Amino acid sequence: MRFFNTEGPNCLADHYTLPPLARWDLDEVLALIDRKKYFLLHAPRQTGKTTCLLALMEHLNREGRYRALYVNIEAAQAARERVEAGIGAVVQAIANSAGWRLGDAGADALAREVLQGPSALVGLEAFLTRWCAQSPQPLVLLLDEVDALVGDTLISLLRQLRAGYPQRPAAFPQTVILCGVRDLRDYRIHASSEAAPITGGSAFNIKAKSLRLGDFDAAEVTALLREHTAETGQAFTSEALERVWMLTQGQPWLVNALAYRVCFEMPEGRDRARPVTAALIDQAKEYLIVNRVTHLDQLADKLREERVRRVIEPMLAGTALETVPEDERQYLVDLGLLRRDGAGGLVVANPIYREVLPRALASGPQDSLPQIAPTWLNADASLNPDRLLDAFLTFWRQHGQPLLKSAPYHEIAPHLVLMAFLHRVINGGGTLEREYAIGSGRMDLCLRYGAVTLGLELKVWREGAVDPLAAGLKQLDGYLAGLGLDTGWLIVFDRRAGQPPIAERTVSAEAISPQGRRICVVRA
Repeated sequence: MRFFNTEGPNCLADHYTLPPLARWDLDEVLALIDRKKYFLLHAPRQTGKTTCLLALMEHLNREGRYRALYVNIEAAQAARERVEAGIGAVVQAIANSAGWRLGDAGADALAREVLQGPSALVGLEAFLTRWCAQSPQPLVLLLDEVDALVGDTLISLLRQLRAGYPQRPAAFPQTVILCGVRDLRDYRIHASSEAAPITGGSAFNIKAKSLRLGDFDAAEVTALLREHTAETGQAFTSEALERVWMLTQGQPWLVNALAYRVCFEMPEGRDRARPVTAALIDQAKEYLIVNRVTHLDQLADKLREERVRRVIEPMLAGTALETVPEDERQYLVDLGLLRRDGAGGLVVANPIYREVLPRALASGPQDSLPQIAPTWLNADASLNPDRLLDAFLTFWRQHGQPLLKSAPYHEIAPHLVLMAFLHRVINGGGTLEREYAIGSGRMDLCLRYGAVTLGLELKVWREGAVDPLAAGLKQLDGYLAGLGLDTGWLIVFDRRAGQPPIAERTVSAEAISPQGRRICVVRA
């Protein structure tokens, strides 16, 4: 029985798979190859790049006009800036792959001869020149994980490909496709003696084009999930299909992970007589987020990078990006953390990532929280919003100041501490949904616990700005209207200098919004 794949490239015999070559413009790719172009394929991790490259290799070899070879050169990353070792690893990876995939036994002997000779530092150029001269057809070389290399090793690889380029196709590859997460302009090439990165373009100005492998569209998500239905008879309800699309926005790994969790791990989903419902998809989503599965953990780890912080921190705070360089913004798009919406603005790529990012950032404050008795629960274990407010005010007055230091992003430290507190509240019994966007000036939270839904808006009163109360009440009206609620909380964090201690200035009062809603205003 086939299944939804979440590890490595797809195998058609084992995994539900959309036709890989249909995910990019095959006519354009073949035209670039026919014209002897060198180009890039890039996309975020676990979106299907390797599966597409392997399918292209098989397609070209089946046609017989070219000799195509896929090679993963990630092993060369361990060499860092030891050029001879790094280039040697690349050459050996090509030779190994040629022996395995093409049955070319002579490639390994040629690699050893080149790497043991005086030209080892330029061994890639020397190896490809001699190997291609012996090839019965022009060679198409598909190099994967190229941007895993750094420093002088990466510079050397790019420049050796450029040096051999004029000899194609008789004594160098007809086409080289470089594949990785990032576009060439985003390659970070750091030399040990330099603080600033060198961009990759200057070392590889023979690039004809950069192709980006996109996420699934809604129809492709449905088509993939229905492969399971066709094979097992287990249906996805229309609501479940819509929910998978909404939560993932077509990110391939997330689509497969949600479906695998439901259909192959959850007892309710393993019963093929029962349809997959939206409720089961929601349960799977919570599991993936709470357990920080590998893919999501890798994304969360990127939050430690300074250039990522410079974009994500103002986004969570709802402020403008101001002077963040374009290449840093594009870096987050290439990583798949962000995408450009229809109007061209930056937004978090999908609702699951939107949950993962602040949850990961709040993990430090959450681990630092003291023991808190669940005084916000009624005798029947239902949530009491009034008691929750009292518990939060007590918590914030006693622990808010020291916990701010545990937050990794200073500008949104109050947001992260509040979310850490709310995670304790919902632990095992509810959900916390977040909405935030560049330039919105706020973060919105929706806490759901049993029959209770609570809408909150977070605002910051910054130095030199006016009191955000009026704007917050108006904005909260819109958010609560979308939730169908008549009441909510507006929390204003005062970050101006010279304010009294948090314990003294934290108060709450009731206000009426412009549309007549009763709002609890907390000034903290």
